[in-house]
Amino acid sequence: MADKNILIVDDAAFMRMMIKDILTKNGYDVVGEAENGLKAVEKFTELKPDLVIMDITMPEMDGIQAVKKIKELDGNAKVIMCSAMGQQAMVIESIQSGAKDFIVKPFQADRVLEAVKKAIS
Repeated sequence: MADKNILIVDDAAFMRMMIKDILTKNGYDVVGEAENGLKAVEKFTELKPDLVIMDITMPEMDGIQAVKKIKELDGNAKVIMCSAMGQQAMVIESIQSGAKDFIVKPFQADRVLEAVKKAIS
């Protein structure tokens, strides 16, 4: 399994910690974290991760704008969106913008891992 470098983007530090915990326990490397879309695009450029796990609702630049930017930089970029319940419209928009999949908060470890596996296999 070579493709294991993941960038986590969420404005809530505890959410990043939760995802990081699930991933590292299962053999993935969290190579970076960002707290908004602007930082996500910067980190993506710098780190070239295999996968980005991105929250939708964030300050400065939301996840949907960030996905669009990342896909402009790299058409093969793999992004999974995170959303709270009831954000269906935003989820659809993010998938149309190039996201591969989405996971709903509160996270279930097996769902996170399933989405990650599917996105990078």
